[in-house]
Amino acid sequence: MLATMVWLAGRYEASQVQTRLERDTADAVSDIRVALNRNLQSLQALHAGDPGQLAWDIEASELLRKNRELVRIEWREPNMRLRTHAQSPYRPVAWDARLRESNQSDSAIACANARRLSSPSYSSSYFQPHGDGLGSEMMELCLPLTAGGRNTGFLVVTYSLQDVLINLVAHNLTRSQEASFTEPDGTRLAVLGAARRGSRMFTAQHLLDLPGSTLVLRMDTWHAAPSVFPNVLTALVTTMSIALVTVMAVLVRDNRRRLRAERDLADALAFRKAMEDSLVTGLRARDLEGRITYVNPAFCAMVGFGAQELLGQSVSAPYWPPELVDEYRQRQQIRLAGQHVPPREGFESVFMRKDGTRFPVLIIEAPLINAQGQHTGWMSAFLDISEQRRVEELSRASQERLQATARLATVGEMASLLSHELNQPLAAISSYATGSINLLQPSAPDAAPDAEQLQDVRMAMQQIARQAERAGKVIKSVHDFVRRRDQAREAVHAQQLLDAILPLVILQARKLGVRVHTTVEPGLPPTLCDRTMVEQVLLNLARNAMQAMDDPAIPTRVLDIRVRRTASSPHSGWVEFAVTDIGTGIAPEVAEKLFTPFFTTRPEGMGLGLSMCRTVIEQHGGFLGFAPHEPRGTVFTFTLPLIQPSSSSQA
Repeated sequence: MLATMVWLAGRYEASQVQTRLERDTADAVSDIRVALNRNLQSLQALHAGDPGQLAWDIEASELLRKNRELVRIEWREPNMRLRTHAQSPYRPVAWDARLRESNQSDSAIACANARRLSSPSYSSSYFQPHGDGLGSEMMELCLPLTAGGRNTGFLVVTYSLQDVLINLVAHNLTRSQEASFTEPDGTRLAVLGAARRGSRMFTAQHLLDLPGSTLVLRMDTWHAAPSVFPNVLTALVTTMSIALVTVMAVLVRDNRRRLRAERDLADALAFRKAMEDSLVTGLRARDLEGRITYVNPAFCAMVGFGAQELLGQSVSAPYWPPELVDEYRQRQQIRLAGQHVPPREGFESVFMRKDGTRFPVLIIEAPLINAQGQHTGWMSAFLDISEQRRVEELSRASQERLQATARLATVGEMASLLSHELNQPLAAISSYATGSINLLQPSAPDAAPDAEQLQDVRMAMQQIARQAERAGKVIKSVHDFVRRRDQAREAVHAQQLLDAILPLVILQARKLGVRVHTTVEPGLPPTLCDRTMVEQVLLNLARNAMQAMDDPAIPTRVLDIRVRRTASSPHSGWVEFAVTDIGTGIAPEVAEKLFTPFFTTRPEGMGLGLSMCRTVIEQHGGFLGFAPHEPRGTVFTFTLPLIQPSSSSQA
């Protein structure tokens, strides 16, 4: 502390010296700037009232006698040719007229800058030789002359940097100070005074920012070693007394902070305990050896074991089902060895309650990091997903019932079509049966039918069988659509899906006068889908398309069903089904709510068809959408994944 105090006292005294020097430097720069502005006003007064050349020479000479920092004043034409000049009587300088009138001279550069800015401009410093073999640094000031907004010439003034220091700065200097003009890189241009070398030096620099030029005023001074030792004893006693009082105050404050921190910690622990007790998510912490170090009440309630029964368990947990103990133990060893990082979204497992009942859980694990950033174990969160599984099963069963209801509703709407369609084969069967009976009746009681009659009877029987088969196919297609429900997905070709629904589509197409066109891209691999659900999607879209064309204003009604690979790539892994009609299209206000459940535009509709179709396609990972068809109508498209052939089969 003593050494620090002495060092700080020396630093303080040195800082005071440095502060004074910087203040003197700033004052000197301010004095120079004020003097230059005063000279500028005097120079501007030379041309007040449009003086003649003789009067100008007299006033310029007088100005040079009063201001010794000025070396030369020139009156130049707008083209920079010299008109007249006046020179200081105190300093003989050998001027080269050719160099001063060249376009590359410092005065020409300063005047070019002044003309551009329409204000006075200074040049950078340059060395000018004297007639006595010596030289000094000079600086040019160019003042543009205007009359009625027109340039009438320039007033060029030459400053001596050494005389600027002598006349504008010297009166403020002390014997221990040295002033100098320097370039920004530290090169000295002019020096005034001589500081004593070998002592402790202090330096201050200040920019003299002039229009067109920048100089640095540097001031150096020296100072003896700080005289702090005569006052050290008094300062030490005072400092130690203050230090004792300060230490007592710090101890009291620290004690109060400690008590406040302990209260805050107790409140935080109580808050955390209340929060953990209110959680429905089970929490469990394990160390790096797999021992359970913490469980919350929700986890104990979930598995039915108390905290004391679970803490310290490591080899096997009592909530593991006996048949899965080996699998869980192996998984725990892999986890503790750091060979597998659990997924962030968690994984599912099966636990056993104390009464032996099994229940599914979702486990989310994360590394347990302490305050020093070290991995000390694992923290696990558990969610009982039994209720979620039950709700999912109810939802699946409800969806299946809804699909069955939709299929039955479809069959109900087709009942009238079936009666019309079955009338034709039944009428044909009746006609052929009547004809056969007539042919089998003999013309005479004992006469036997001839060969030609038997041939006609045989042909009639064949027609009866064909028409009966046709009626049976119609009934079988409806029966299969209503009863078929395969839970698993299977590989089905697109043509098979179309063949399954075409009989039902053609029934309605005949009634509405619609022509059905189907196109399947050749060579398509089979698609992996739930056959019954996709058939129902195709049938719903086809029926909607035909109903959209049920308008007398449409003379030609065509339903186009196309199957191809998606347009993104010829080797894409998706197949696209497109159902196109040439109906009236879909209005914008209807398009916004088209897939909303229970929204329909038909009085007899349920509003579940398109909503169910989108759900089915999205369950397969595809997309169902629609777009206008040019010149009229709408095209509905949906995609299904293709089964890609293996590399071996391709080879």
